[in-house]
Amino acid sequence: MLTLCIDTSYKYLSCALIEDRRLIAGYDSECFKRQSEEVFLAIDSLFKKTGKRPLDIDSVALAIGPGSYTGVRIGLTIAKVITTAQDIDLYTISTLRLYANNQKNTMVMLNARGGRAYLGVYDGEKTIVSDCIEEVEKIDVKEYEVIGDGSLVGKEDRMPPVSECFLNTFDSLQKVDDKDHLTPVYLKESEAYMK
Repeated sequence: MLTLCIDTSYKYLSCALIEDRRLIAGYDSECFKRQSEEVFLAIDSLFKKTGKRPLDIDSVALAIGPGSYTGVRIGLTIAKVITTAQDIDLYTISTLRLYANNQKNTMVMLNARGGRAYLGVYDGEKTIVSDCIEEVEKIDVKEYEVIGDGSLVGKEDRMPPVSECFLNTFDSLQKVDDKDHLTPVYLKESEAYMK
């Protein structure tokens, strides 16, 4: 079983090939607002490294958001096209859960701009605080390990190697039964964009 994993939902571009629960190739690069320019090159490099072909993949796993409005749509479009054209399964995972990497006592926060952050809190596979958007000044990091934009709350910015996170969170992937109606997770209400 060969799975192509894609995350274009935030500042980074991450892709991975996972075969039979083994990471056989990964790609992680900061390329904010350039994901659409680099994603196909990154995916192609994975196939070249491994000797696999695009037609060898059995499924695609996608970080579905929250994150960059455009970034999330880039990954979703690619995943839908590949899985529909090849008639293979599509799986999704919350970007925040993916970045938490099944670590204990972990808060993931990503800058949502306007003094807000996308926020999720996890303890291994257990969700403590479901993905939400919160005003930065109201966030209490307590004793959590902070992943993502920790500088928003006076901590260090820290991102995991997302290609490895796909492997570690593989059991949290959710199969999509209706690809045609799959929509990104934005968390921002439309009126929030008007502010």
